[in-house]
Amino acid sequence: MARYVYDFTEGGRDMAGLLGGKGSNLAEMTRLGLPVPPGFTLTTEACRSVLDTGGEPPGLWEEVAGHLTDLETGSGRLLGQPDNPLLLSVRSGARFSMPGMMETILDIGLDDDSVHGLAKVSGNERFAWDSYRRLVQMFGTTVMGVDPSLFERALTQLKEVRGVPDDVHLDAEDLARLVETYKNVIHQETGERFPQSPVEQLRRAVLAVFASWNGERARLYRRREHIADDLGTAVNVQRMVFGNLGSDSGSGVAFTRDPATGARGLYGDYLPNAQGEDVVAGIRNTVPLTELKRLDPGAYGRLRAHMETLERHYRDLCDIEFTIERGTLWMLQTRVGKRTAEAAFVLGADLADEGLITADEGLARVSGEGLARLMFPRFDTAVTGDVLARGVPASPGAAVGAAVFDSAEAVRRAADGERVVLVRQETTPDDLPGMIAAQAVLTSRGGKTSHAAVVARGMGKVCVCGADELTVDTGARRCTAPDGTIVEEGTVLSVDGTAGTVYAGAVPLVDSAVMRYLEAGAGGRATTGVVDAVARALARADAVRRLEVRANADTPQDAVRARRFGAQGIGLCRTEHMFLGERRKLVEEMILAGTDAGRERALAALLPLQREDFTGILEAMEGLPVTIRLLDPPLHEFLPDRADLAVRIATAEARGEEPDAHDAELLAAVGRMHEENPMLGLRGVRLGLVVPGLVAMQVRALGEAVAQRLAAGGAPRAEIMVPLVGDVRELRLVREEVERVLAEVSDTSGVPVRCPVGTMIELPRAALTAGRIAEDAEFFSFGTNDLTQTTWGFSRDDVEAEFFSAYLDRGVFPVSPFETLDRDGVGRLVGIAVEEGRATRPDLTIGVCGEHGGDPDSVHFFHSAGLDYVSCSPFRVPVARLEAGRAALDLADAGDSR
Repeated sequence: MARYVYDFTEGGRDMAGLLGGKGSNLAEMTRLGLPVPPGFTLTTEACRSVLDTGGEPPGLWEEVAGHLTDLETGSGRLLGQPDNPLLLSVRSGARFSMPGMMETILDIGLDDDSVHGLAKVSGNERFAWDSYRRLVQMFGTTVMGVDPSLFERALTQLKEVRGVPDDVHLDAEDLARLVETYKNVIHQETGERFPQSPVEQLRRAVLAVFASWNGERARLYRRREHIADDLGTAVNVQRMVFGNLGSDSGSGVAFTRDPATGARGLYGDYLPNAQGEDVVAGIRNTVPLTELKRLDPGAYGRLRAHMETLERHYRDLCDIEFTIERGTLWMLQTRVGKRTAEAAFVLGADLADEGLITADEGLARVSGEGLARLMFPRFDTAVTGDVLARGVPASPGAAVGAAVFDSAEAVRRAADGERVVLVRQETTPDDLPGMIAAQAVLTSRGGKTSHAAVVARGMGKVCVCGADELTVDTGARRCTAPDGTIVEEGTVLSVDGTAGTVYAGAVPLVDSAVMRYLEAGAGGRATTGVVDAVARALARADAVRRLEVRANADTPQDAVRARRFGAQGIGLCRTEHMFLGERRKLVEEMILAGTDAGRERALAALLPLQREDFTGILEAMEGLPVTIRLLDPPLHEFLPDRADLAVRIATAEARGEEPDAHDAELLAAVGRMHEENPMLGLRGVRLGLVVPGLVAMQVRALGEAVAQRLAAGGAPRAEIMVPLVGDVRELRLVREEVERVLAEVSDTSGVPVRCPVGTMIELPRAALTAGRIAEDAEFFSFGTNDLTQTTWGFSRDDVEAEFFSAYLDRGVFPVSPFETLDRDGVGRLVGIAVEEGRATRPDLTIGVCGEHGGDPDSVHFFHSAGLDYVSCSPFRVPVARLEAGRAALDLADAGDSR
């Protein structure tokens, strides 16, 4: 029979898949001898069984009963015991941290009788009733489905009647009255009474936590973080310890280093006379962790020692929850802490310097996505103006948007394309959709460990918490600054999550320090802090990566920028971009030419312009490969819009004027060339075979540019790429013309000119016949944008706006296949093409030049598929370099020798 329950003494951190992150880490702390309240964990397998079958797996509650008996024996108290009750917490604990997304129920075991026993044994009647009202409120909301606002309303009304600012000032009699009010709310809303059986409380609480795995906010968070839906959550049942027993008690959250910057030192929040939920909920402003040193030096010293133990044991930043019960310190949780991108890079460098991790481990702990965030602009501090409010810098970055005061409004406005800042007193897990939609989150309560701060850091959102100078009135949809300024909904705010400041209006942006360093290229100097950490991570990635990183660049300026960013060549130079602007007229002449001679004149005029462009790009990339793609889009794209032409002609006729003859000629040409589906029509290699002289002009321009650079003592490495090939015979015909023209250029210039000829693999048929295409192709470059379109049958320009949001919401795919490569479909075609292409030509060079070349997850796939290089936009080159290095480490860890 399967086993579903494990005591904390039986597990360890290597069992996260079974015991969840929280359960495995509680077991690990227990094994280390740290003061952990005893308890047990119901496994993720139990959760999956409950959710799959709708019932409890055989033997589950017998196991729970056995562990409960052991817990009662060890505690010397019984669950439900009237005079000295054992109270339990029931907490979720998925394999991957999902802060606040699932449920917690505290103080299980209290009823109308045992609350008096708890008051007597604790000597604190207020504490007993406070614990009971928390249980009724949590149980009513989580287990019985009562609207939480009903409980909040009752609490608010009681505070108003008593004239007190918060619940700490309510006495025992007030709280006893509140318990009765809460129980009446439950009965009115559900028709049920709050259960007086502690065993029933426990059972229903466990099942409710299991069920919360499929709650709306948990599903939304998993989609956002790409966490699988079939993992399930563990449930941890633990003996309660109490931080709300008076001034010598309290709860806190601590980090072994600053999760926002990575700086050394202890960081966190402490709340005297409070339970842990009060800290993370942000309903009361906390004090800094350093204040605990004054309040309770002994507990502070023990906490610091335990934190040092955990950081050295986990070899990473640790996020810790703790409670002090009348001077006794208890460790309630630890996990590897979520951190900002800045903190991740700084920690990777610092921990390596301290010998806790290797340089490779430091590289593995950062990401290309994080590097991209650090490249985002920052506010120009020279022109920020007056500060509207200050708070805790919880998640760095700069964001500008219209103030909104609830999650639904944030989602609505963002869907309309508006940038928004979500302003709340404090966020709750139900605010997750609004946090995702917003550019930044601003709260008037809470600190670096509040719900808003933890979730925003995990998502890379700008966040300022605890701006208590702001008076936030969500009902009136406005907030008031300390100088009396009223911020109505829709007012533009600028939020600086690095400095913890908020400004009215839109503050200008400047490049980040990381971007300035990267822009400087080889001449840049890394300073201390995050810039130095980024430089070290990139240097390590460059040292270990196998994949080359090239850039997509169409101008000499783009090529220069790409080289500064570390590009090792150009993987895609799109020649159609050279036909725009004033040159469009020459393309029109070529299209409209009624004779061979007219077309040849237009091509002859284009040739020196193309040659000039190619020469500049080859010079900028001296000594590095430059892949020139022959003209790809349909020719009608170079003509005016059909509708615009028709309107101009109709307008002239309506005025009784003679329409412009050139307009009429262009409209006729557009009509002749009209295609129902131009992306699958006359474009790419088909153009080269149908339009005489087009390929010859482009190849001659490139050949002459290569000859010029060679004659000047340069080292050009030009390659010619033929787009949209579906059959080897297409490529063979074009290649014959390429070789003929290059031979003519060599004879005329007296300089031997040779350019390798390859093709883009962007059609499923090309991937499936790659072995034959490789007979005439010296290299492959996957055009994954078109390959994704033709594999899925998607027209990217249409479907993303039409139904992608529905597909993402309903889990058809976890992320757009145009952002991250579809491994199962498109990836399989890539694998087939690589295998069959190299079977024909073992020295075949293979790369990718679609947008996926700069996507972190896709880079890992291309590495494992055996590609030689990825090519992406210049600004994504540093990201691709970093991920190529991390991909090499992934395979090294897996024992792959590639």
